[in-house]
Amino acid sequence: MNREMLMLVEAISREKNVEREVVMGAVEAALAQATKKLFDGEVDIRVALNRDTGDYETFRRWHVVPDEAGLQLPDQEILLFEAREQIADIQVDEYIEEPIESVTIGRIGAMAAKQVILQKIRDAEREMLLNDFMSRGEKIFVGTVKRMDKGDMIVESGRVEGRLRRAEMIPKENLRNGDRVRAMIMEVDLTLRGAPILLSRSAPEFMIELFRQEVPEIEQGLLEIKNCARDPGSRAKIAVHAYDKRIDPIGTCVGVRGSRVNAVTNELAGERVDIVLWSEDPAQFVIGALAPANVQSIVVDEERHAMDVVVDEENLAIAIGRGGQNVRLASELTGWKINIMDAAESAQKQADETSSLRKLFMEKLDVDEEIADILIAEGFSSLEEVAYVPLQEMLEIDSFDEDTVHELRSRAKDALLTMEIAQEEDVEETSRNLRDLEGLTPELISKLAEAGIATRDDLADLAVDELTDITGQSADEAKALILKARAHWFADDANTKE
Repeated sequence: MNREMLMLVEAISREKNVEREVVMGAVEAALAQATKKLFDGEVDIRVALNRDTGDYETFRRWHVVPDEAGLQLPDQEILLFEAREQIADIQVDEYIEEPIESVTIGRIGAMAAKQVILQKIRDAEREMLLNDFMSRGEKIFVGTVKRMDKGDMIVESGRVEGRLRRAEMIPKENLRNGDRVRAMIMEVDLTLRGAPILLSRSAPEFMIELFRQEVPEIEQGLLEIKNCARDPGSRAKIAVHAYDKRIDPIGTCVGVRGSRVNAVTNELAGERVDIVLWSEDPAQFVIGALAPANVQSIVVDEERHAMDVVVDEENLAIAIGRGGQNVRLASELTGWKINIMDAAESAQKQADETSSLRKLFMEKLDVDEEIADILIAEGFSSLEEVAYVPLQEMLEIDSFDEDTVHELRSRAKDALLTMEIAQEEDVEETSRNLRDLEGLTPELISKLAEAGIATRDDLADLAVDELTDITGQSADEAKALILKARAHWFADDANTKE
C-alpha cells in the first residue's frame, strides 16, 4: 500500500505540475485530518511521512505557552512549568509530542482524503501562478470583472484574480460583469481565499501610475509627480516638477490638445485633474495648489504647520470650492493646514493676535503699551525672541538705547525662568496625581500639565479629540488612556453597590 501511495504521489505531481514535496505535504495533512476525527476535542495532530519508503508516524502535540498566559486551547496547549516536567530545557513556542497509533490508509474516507490533497494542490498551484504574476513587477492590474463577492468586485487576469473592495472603487462608477477594468495593485494578502491581490481605483497612487504610463518623460526621469490628492470620481490635484528646465511640466502632463490628461480622466470616470507646479517654497506651493483662486497674501506658521491664506471676496468661494473640496485637496497635496479667509477676517485675526501679544509683553516685561507696540512692530512675537535674539539686532532699534535693551532682555529671561519653574511645579503636581497610570510618559505628563490637566478626573473628563489635540496621540491611543483614567470610577461604583 505504501508503494502504491508513493506511485500516486508521483503521478499527481507530474499531472498537476506541482512539486513532489507539496503533494507529500498534502498526504500528511489528509492523514492528520482523518486522525483528528478519532478525538472529541480540537487536538493538534502531526503526521511524518517517509519520502523514500512511504511509511509514516503520527504524533499528538501540545504548544508550550507562558505560565502567565493560561490555556486558551486546552486540547492543544500546555503550560511551560508542566512541559518542563517532561523536557527540562523546553522553551515557550516549542512543542511536546506524543506518538499515537497511525490510522491506516484504508480507514481514511477516500473522498475526504482526496479533497484535502486536491485542495493543497490547488493552493500550491495558486501560489505558483501568483508568484509568476508578481514577478513581472506590474503595478497596474488589467483584467475583466468576473463576479461580485460580498460587495467586493473580483477581477480576473488570466488565471489570477484580484479583489476590488467597495471602498476602493470610484463612487457612482457602474462596472458590470465582463467589463474591462484597470486598478492599482496595493498589496497581496495570501490569507484571502480566491482573490489575494488587493486592488484600488481610488488611491492617489493609481492616478500617479496612469500619468506615468501616459507621459514618457516621467519614465525617462525628466519629470516627476511629487504628490497627488484625490476626491475619487470628482476632482484631483497633482504636483509636478521638471528636472530639465527646457520642459514645461504642466504642458507635458496635459499633452497635445489635452490628450494625455484626457486619457487619465477618461479612465477615472471623468475625474477632473488640476496640475500644479511643485515648489520648494511651501507658500508658493500652496498658492499654486489653490488655483484657480487668486491669493492676496499668505502668512506661514511653521510651529503649527499651517498657513493663513487671504483672498478677496470674489475668490473666496473659488478658493474654498464646493463643499470645501478645493482647499481640502490643496491641503492634502501640500501637507499644510490651510485656513482661507477674506481681508476683514485676516485683519481681525491679526488685531486679536497683536492684542494678545501686547498684553503678554506688558504683563511679563512690566512695560507700557508704547514699548510693547515697538517690540511688536519690530517683529518680536515671543518672550524667547526678546531674551535671546542677537544683541546687535535689538541695539539697531532706533527707539531703544543700550540700557533699555539690556533691561528688556533681563526681564524677558527672568519671566521665562519664572514660567519654567511654574510649569515644572505643574508637571510635578500632575505627575503625583496621575502616578502609576499605565501609558503616561514624562512627555505626555508635561503636555497635560501645560493644558491644565492635573488629575485623573481631569483626564477622564476629556473627549478623545480633545486629548489628541493636547498630546498628538492617535485616536486609539487617546481612547485607551481615557478609559484607564476612568477605571477608578467603575471601581468606586462597584464598591458602593457592595
